[in-house]
Amino acid sequence: MKQNLYDKIFESLSAVLPVTLIVLILSVTLVPMSGEMVFMFILGTAMLILGLGLFTLGVDQSMMIMGERIGAGITRTRKVPLIIITCFVIGVFITVAEPDLTVLAEQTPIAENMVIILSVALGVGIFLTIAFLRTLLKLKLSILLIVFYIITFVLALSPLISPDFIPVAFDSGGVTTGPITVPFVMALGLGLTAIRSDKKSEEDTFGLVALCSIGPILTVLILGALNGDAQAQPFTATEVLYDNVQQVAREFVVAIPDELKNVTIAIVPIAALCLLFQLVMIKLKSKEFKPVIIGFAITFVGLVLFLTGVNVGFMPVGLYLGKELGSSEIRWLLIPLGSVIGFFIVKAEPAVHVLKKQVEEVTLGRISGKSVGSALSIGIAVSVALAMTRVLTGISIVWFLIPGYAFSLLMTFFVPSLFTAIAFDSGGVASGPMTATFLLPFAMGACLGVGGDLAKDAFGIVAMVAMTPLITIQLLGLASKLSSRRIDVKALSELDELVYLLPNAAPQGG
Repeated sequence: MKQNLYDKIFESLSAVLPVTLIVLILSVTLVPMSGEMVFMFILGTAMLILGLGLFTLGVDQSMMIMGERIGAGITRTRKVPLIIITCFVIGVFITVAEPDLTVLAEQTPIAENMVIILSVALGVGIFLTIAFLRTLLKLKLSILLIVFYIITFVLALSPLISPDFIPVAFDSGGVTTGPITVPFVMALGLGLTAIRSDKKSEEDTFGLVALCSIGPILTVLILGALNGDAQAQPFTATEVLYDNVQQVAREFVVAIPDELKNVTIAIVPIAALCLLFQLVMIKLKSKEFKPVIIGFAITFVGLVLFLTGVNVGFMPVGLYLGKELGSSEIRWLLIPLGSVIGFFIVKAEPAVHVLKKQVEEVTLGRISGKSVGSALSIGIAVSVALAMTRVLTGISIVWFLIPGYAFSLLMTFFVPSLFTAIAFDSGGVASGPMTATFLLPFAMGACLGVGGDLAKDAFGIVAMVAMTPLITIQLLGLASKLSSRRIDVKALSELDELVYLLPNAAPQGG
């Protein structure tokens, strides 16, 4: 385990270091920061690196194992009512517990925190059930995606919905699939398809996260319809300034108990659910179940450190950088700078590591985690650049989302089904805590600096981050498909040449 921990921490260090260097370079060049703020960022980075390493190690040892066993167990029962109830309860529990959702709800000016959280949880519960039944009944994922996204955009363009609800609705679809939800839901899908031996089981392993991302968008839009012409409440993001290093250290000490409470709320329901299934259905031997318990403990500690680091060390810095650049004469730099930050920041998302590992395992290395990671980085770079363009120009998010999703859904007819499932899963995976606690405050700060509308212009960056990976990973799938065809054509031509040469190579005479 010690070697695994070293490997995970080195992996997280490699992921976080580029963003750290970018921020530190900015602090001594374009956007000078106080020594206290730099210290706060560095301390937050150290906690983030250690926390991310522990989290990924613990998830591999706990949630991935139990999620897979639960998925296989309830599928074997073939009892549809049990499957429906279990999936709905799991969806609601893990969503209410998702730290990313709490961060978004606290920053959202359109409704009460708990109203947003419960609306989103209901959406995930319903759509996790639909996703599970889709896999069980072997329904085509692309058809469901097309139908549900058409319904979503028809509703979003309806006069019943206040424009203030649209960015938040699409943001909620991204943040719900965060560090708690993704490992467990993806493991459920792995367990569900593990007992199948048909050729579609590989691609059906993915797609649960994709459908779970749609539910919250629909339920928040419906909430907007029920609220009529409700507008965003007056809202201003406040900067946190410190006079000395002791105040910064005290801020971290004060934050840890809050994060302990938040992570307890997040982990305990899932651990209790796993324990219930262990007692009733799975029944692992104590020698096998003990590492799972230890894994949950490691996950708990890792998530506390990670969330403390990003909430205290990253969020204020993101807001400050965005505001300073947005109010300066070089505000156009927000677009290329945001693109560079986006390219690297996705590497630090906990759920991205889970996705890359599962893709490699399920496809037996045919699709490398590195290629998926590169496609995600390119996608996020584009999405943050577009989000900064929105902040500077005030263009409605609908003009970006509709063409983007329309292109993605059109691509489902030309791209291998496996890549479609991975692509739509990756959209939810990429928009995690780093997006909610750094990119969103960065966009909010830029919006304040420019003098724009926070609700309409800053919110929506999570939605953009969730959209562009759909396109880049499907393009990766298309390239893979075309490459395979070229290989097949070459192999056939070589075979034809061999067939032609064989008779000529035959010995003369009898």
